[in-house]
Formats: sequence, structure tokens, C-alpha cells
Amino acid sequence: MKKNSTDNSSKQSDEPKMGKTILEDIKKGDFKTTISQDFKDLKEFYISEERKKRLEEMGFIKKYFFMFVWLMKSLFFKLTPVRRILVVVSVILIFISGETGFDNNIKISHDTDFLGFLLLLFVLMLELKDKLLAHYELQAGKYVQDELMPEQSPEIPGWSVWLYTRPANDVGGDLLDFLKVTDERYGLALGDVSGKGLRAALLMAKLQSTLRALLPDFVSLSKLGTKINQIFFRDSLSNVFASMIYIELNPANGIISYINAGHMPPVVLKESSIEQLSKGDAALGILSDAEYIENKLKLNKDELLIVYSDGITEARNETGDFYGEERFMNLIKGFTKYTPQEAGNILLNEIEKFTVNSRPNDDISIIILKRVV
Repeated sequence: MKKNSTDNSSKQSDEPKMGKTILEDIKKGDFKTTISQDFKDLKEFYISEERKKRLEEMGFIKKYFFMFVWLMKSLFFKLTPVRRILVVVSVILIFISGETGFDNNIKISHDTDFLGFLLLLFVLMLELKDKLLAHYELQAGKYVQDELMPEQSPEIPGWSVWLYTRPANDVGGDLLDFLKVTDERYGLALGDVSGKGLRAALLMAKLQSTLRALLPDFVSLSKLGTKINQIFFRDSLSNVFASMIYIELNPANGIISYINAGHMPPVVLKESSIEQLSKGDAALGILSDAEYIENKLKLNKDELLIVYSDGITEARNETGDFYGEERFMNLIKGFTKYTPQEAGNILLNEIEKFTVNSRPNDDISIIILKRVV
């Protein structure tokens, strides 16, 4: 019995204290930034692009009046039928609360506002429950994605490598992978499934498993690309595609073989020049019979290759401006004097400074290779 009593008191002590939690929340502060960002998220989620354009043409008072009405209307119609009825009933109960008088001075009190408040609170609790369940599922998906990710700095003889990925949401649609095929073949892949979030993440997992399954059976990267595209075209959803670069390194001679399926052009950094490679062939899933050309390039000692997703150049600040290719190219000019990890951290810090408090606009993924012998 003493053991049970101890267990119960331990469980109770583990529960968060409301007063302490509120005080800690107040100490954290930053209410203005958080509320401002939450309000932006509300507009992005609930208000259509057509209505956003209409709001831009309105005066200050009219704009916020219509914004409030549209937000409430959109929220109302996203509820389930039963919850919509509960909201209507709760609003009626709140507004009819008060007293009703008759000619003979008889008054009947009907304070129903508290009941209306309880109904609204009940609906809020149901919505929060749905959100938390979805969040737990996404967290499980994120855990699986994290477990499938390669080491950030895999060991390849003669090369220094740095890999990085960050999803815009809980789970991401960017593919980042490293595979040792043989002692002479080291593979790196970076891809980007159209869209973001859970749908893109599931298709990315499909693409990654396809690449890993096929890779040992194909020496020709051209044939590998063709086969991956056929499978992705067959199994993917309509109007969904993926760009992908697959690279193979030869530890002995510094030669890089690669195929580019419609991805952002990689960049080669030499001591005094920057070379942007071609965009390559069709993205995966667009054409059933697409063919892919195997390209080769050689890096000398201290030269770099940077492969990146469009989440870098399309990162946005609070005013909606893109980071852009020009800023990116100007920044990376002197990267040959850094290790891949140092160069990557400088790039990420600059993106962070540019976006400040804005939420990520897209997934970000980067591969930086440097020939060290």
C-alpha cells in the first residue's frame, strides 16, 4: 500500500502546476512577435488568395472588419456538422441571457451565458484534441524521417562532406541521402517533391526507398534515372513531380558522376570562379519515357560542389522578399577557404538573419562536397 501511495504522489508531482506554468509563460515574453506571427498564419490558412487581393484594395477599418468576418466564417465552415450546431447554440444562449419581464412586473431570470460559454469551451477542447492527435502522428513521422537521415558528415576517402536538411513543417518533402554502394562508389542524393508537408513526405519516402532498392543493380546512372522515373511516374499522384540530383564520387580520382532530374543547378566553386552546372533533364514523374544523361566533372584539391534545394533562394523575409539567387551567389564566392561544415553554417546563419521571425517558406536541404587531396 505504501508503494501505491508513493507512486500516486509521484505522478501528481509530475503534473505541471498551472500557476507556475503561467508565470514561466509571462517571463518568456515576446508576445507581440508571437501574436503577430499567429495572426499571419491565420490569414494564410483561412483566407483565400482572391480575398487577400480584395483586402489590399480596402481602407484600414473596412479591411479589418471584412478580415474578421471572413476568418469567423471560414473557421465556422471548417468545423464538423455537430460542432457547428454546438457553436450556434452557444452563441444563442449567450445572447438571450438576461431577464424577461411581463406586464404584471413579473420577471423571469434566465442566465444562460455560462452554459453558452461551456459549450464553446467544449468545442474548443474537441478541436484542440484533434490538433494534438494530428501533431502526435506528425511527430511519429518526423521521428521516422530523422532515423532515415544519413550522418551529417559521412566519411568518404579524399572528400569532406556536409549534409543538412530542415523541413518547413513537422515533416518535409526533401530527399537527402548517402549510400556506400561499393568501396569505389559513394552515392549522394538530394531531391525535392512538389509541395510540402505530409503528402510530400510520404512521396519522398517512396522515392528514397526506390533509389536504395535499385542502386546496387545499376552501374549506369542514365539507366538508373530512367528506371526511377518509370516507377515514380507509375506510382505517384497526378500533378505531382520530384526533382532530384544523384551524385556518385570516386575516392581515387576526384571525378563526380551525376544525373540531374530537373533540380536546381549545382554550383562548382573554384579559387577564382563560380560555375553553375546545367539544370539537366525532366523532373521525375512528368514524362513516362524521360531519359537522363550521365554527366561527369572533376574537382581538384580545395574545390567545392554545392547542391541545394530551392528553399535557400526562395526563403522569404517578413515583407515577402525572396533571399534570391544573387544574394546566394555573392555569399558563396569565398567558400573555398572553409570546410563544408563551416561554409554550410555561414549560409544557414545568413538565411536566418534574412528571414528573422518569418516562418520557413519551404524545406531547405544542402550538400557541400570538398576535394581534400
